[in-house]
Amino acid sequence: MVSKSPKEIFNIPYNATWPFNAAKAWRRVSMLSPRKVRVGGQEGDEHHFQVAQGDNLLDIAQSEDLEMEGACGGSCACSTCHVVVESDDMYEKIPEPDDDENDMLDLAFGLTETSRLGCQVKMAKELDGLRVRLPSMTRNLQASDFSGAKKS
Repeated sequence: MVSKSPKEIFNIPYNATWPFNAAKAWRRVSMLSPRKVRVGGQEGDEHHFQVAQGDNLLDIAQSEDLEMEGACGGSCACSTCHVVVESDDMYEKIPEPDDDENDMLDLAFGLTETSRLGCQVKMAKELDGLRVRLPSMTRNLQASDFSGAKKS
């Protein structure tokens, strides 16, 4: 077996300088087995995407210019990336939300039994074909709004 250099593996021109953009290179390699996700928009439109394993729904939506704010930058400290998983069966395949996510979901507008934060849903083989919809509006309440707040 012939070993290949990283530049050959990631299809980087030999005149490229190091360090190269590792995130783009990893996305290129991970797209060899893409996952499919459908996102229903606030106006009833539906968007279909092929995404890489490990991508989270917030990053996917923002890279595709969908209306998902992600005010906290994906740190699970707000509810502006709230999504509703449309299938109960698919919802069961997503790992359970932790306490931080549940706390933020309590602040979400239009909470349902299958609500999740997009920043916490990472695409995996089991979630291929995932279908979510964006709620009609979001509320920008963050964890920092409640910690250490003084009453006047």
